[in-house]
Amino acid sequence: MNEEIEKIFNEYKTINRTKIEGNNFLKIESYLCELNNGKKIKREKILKAGKDGNAVVIFPITKEKKVILAIEPRVFTQKTVDIGLPSGYIEEDERPSDAALRELKEETGYVAKDLECIGSYYQDQGCMAALNHYYIAYNCEKKYDQNLDEGELIKYIEVSLDELQYLIRNNYIMNLNSIFTIERAKKYIKEM
Repeated sequence: MNEEIEKIFNEYKTINRTKIEGNNFLKIESYLCELNNGKKIKREKILKAGKDGNAVVIFPITKEKKVILAIEPRVFTQKTVDIGLPSGYIEEDERPSDAALRELKEETGYVAKDLECIGSYYQDQGCMAALNHYYIAYNCEKKYDQNLDEGELIKYIEVSLDELQYLIRNNYIMNLNSIFTIERAKKYIKEM
């Protein structure tokens, strides 16, 4: 497993980063907010593509109890590559459960027999309104090829529950969305 992961990490490792102008994905809005107690506070809100950035995080597990993980470039992290659970933004007028199934299929080609929402959380409520919904996708089967968005680079792997814990303990999985979802999923999947 380590050899396969290191090979993908090496392939996706950032070797150069050049600052460019003209990013339209992130925007910041400034607000003056009046509280019920009469106080006024200034706050800034980050928008992603003009929206709040609501997202889904999926814990996909096969009937053989293998967890499907995504490896992708994360150029601003120390390793510049990250392993985590499949995830993505909820499209306008899309239900979170539909987004979870769509993202799983697009990023990995897997489909779930059953899907269970196990909660929702704000990622950074101090400057964002993004609400993340997290799911367990049960009995996943590979049925399709990946269908990635432009600029999206993802390789996926299947790992055992023991290997998943190894990846967390050894700092291969370091993103909070994945770690939080994995920890919460333990209550639902007895073998973890």
